[in-house]
Amino acid sequence: MTTVDAIVLAGGRATRMGGVDKPAITVGGRTMLGTALAAVADCARVVVVGPPRPELPAEILQVQEVPSGSGPVAALESGIRALADDPHPADLVVLLAADLPFLTASTIEELIEYVTTSVADAAFATDESGRPQYLVGVWRRAALLTALRRLDSVENQPMKALVPANTVMVALTGIADCDTPEQVRAAQAAVPPLPLERAREILATDPTRLPVREATIGAVRGAALAEPLTAAEALPRFDVSAMDGCAVAGTEPWHLRGDIGFAGGERPAGLRAGEAVRIATGAHVPEGSDAVVRDEYLRVDEGILRRLPEAPVRDDIRRRGEDWRIGDIIAHPGTPVTAALISVAAAAEVRTVRVRGPVRARIVMTGDEIRGDGPLRAGQTRDSIGPVLPDLLSRYGIEPTDRVHLRDTSHGFDELLTTPSDDNLFVIVGATGGGAADQLRTALDRARARILVHRLRMRPGGSTVVAELPGGPLILGLPGNPFAAVATLSALAPAIVSGLTGRTAPRVRSAPLLNAGEISGPVPRIVPARAVEDGWLGDAAIRTAHLAGLLDREALVIVPAEAADGARVEYLPLPE
Repeated sequence: MTTVDAIVLAGGRATRMGGVDKPAITVGGRTMLGTALAAVADCARVVVVGPPRPELPAEILQVQEVPSGSGPVAALESGIRALADDPHPADLVVLLAADLPFLTASTIEELIEYVTTSVADAAFATDESGRPQYLVGVWRRAALLTALRRLDSVENQPMKALVPANTVMVALTGIADCDTPEQVRAAQAAVPPLPLERAREILATDPTRLPVREATIGAVRGAALAEPLTAAEALPRFDVSAMDGCAVAGTEPWHLRGDIGFAGGERPAGLRAGEAVRIATGAHVPEGSDAVVRDEYLRVDEGILRRLPEAPVRDDIRRRGEDWRIGDIIAHPGTPVTAALISVAAAAEVRTVRVRGPVRARIVMTGDEIRGDGPLRAGQTRDSIGPVLPDLLSRYGIEPTDRVHLRDTSHGFDELLTTPSDDNLFVIVGATGGGAADQLRTALDRARARILVHRLRMRPGGSTVVAELPGGPLILGLPGNPFAAVATLSALAPAIVSGLTGRTAPRVRSAPLLNAGEISGPVPRIVPARAVEDGWLGDAAIRTAHLAGLLDREALVIVPAEAADGARVEYLPLPE
């Protein structure tokens, strides 16, 4: 059986990319290095040559060519030396560059087949133009070692210096490399946008979870339980009256005593058979009580108590532990910390809990044309979304910490993305498109961010980008138009909170959209809607430059592509 190792070159100077870490650039939700590693996942051993990458799995070998940046042949030689300790070396060696965004495992399999079914010493791919890609190839190990030994020096040698005479060139698709910013942008633009459902799945599962911490439950509203909440005390703590009435013992008639049991007061003395005592809701029932009979079911005649003939026979005593006992789980991990959970914890005598979150968010407004305060200058418009974002974020359990404005400059995001922050989320409004002033995506590449959502298949909201910086925080890049920003935030915020805190995903709410056919088109849409008797009516036309379309509307509806009238659609209630 033929065995195969792989060497992935992930270094180089990337001079035409301004020195950016090219293998870390994300295309289609995965770094180009990640794409290369996925293509060779079935290889026996894999070596990555380049600067240290702590995020890689331990089973992947890592080496650095010496000196750094001394060319692909030097890197290849470092990689083959890293494999030299294997007592049973592989027959073939795959050689890949980590700048091939559309490379697949099938490409590697095809090259392997060309070598194993021929006498060729190596097989290399050629792109659509016929240009050889010497860094997309498969070598016979012996031929590769021979070619390296023939060189006087491996430093700054071109790959052509290694290519053996007995070589097969294979025309393949999807092996174009990215050497310039323009090629990277073209590759990123060629990746289809993500459907909303898939984007939500990624955001709910892929982000790095926030650390677990212990906190007073009343101080972490919006967080999610990291461990079960177990009762420290039973509820009720003792047998209590569920209604105003009388505690009775034995069968009627009962002699009504003169004392009364009050909630929070002393427990009445024990009852003997045939006795009764008045008792208030929440009062500790006396020992010996067989039941509590409501006032409206009783009549008293000269101190003798009887049940009314038409009264039902029932017991209005809440027994100790009837709701929960000590040690019972009353809320599971992922439960959001809400007013209801805080109340339940108090009833269970639980004061501190182990949680993740709440998510702390910094709001970043962008654009020279946006002005928050002061008189508007020529070409400026008022910031009408920044002031309302804190309330919107709070609605989803996200705690806003700050709001800043970033001007349009070529490297304006760099300081923001590289300065350590206590925030878990940056909500950035604008600069997500492909215009001259839209610099967020290139800044994310420079910061080696991991792209989770590169674009959305939704109108508005298509230019949305979500990424995670090394070590955090998460970046949510929203479209600059106010309605598009609010709509996209509403659609994605619950999934982001789930991904960061482990919060259980909220239930999807759906109802018929009576005029769905009028609204839908080839791409899913999100529009305001108003409630009517049989469902919802959505707005077919909406202007995104302001939030006037939300006035007198109760929800946003997500309309699938090519939906028919009456189709059930998801709706997102709007804050009042």
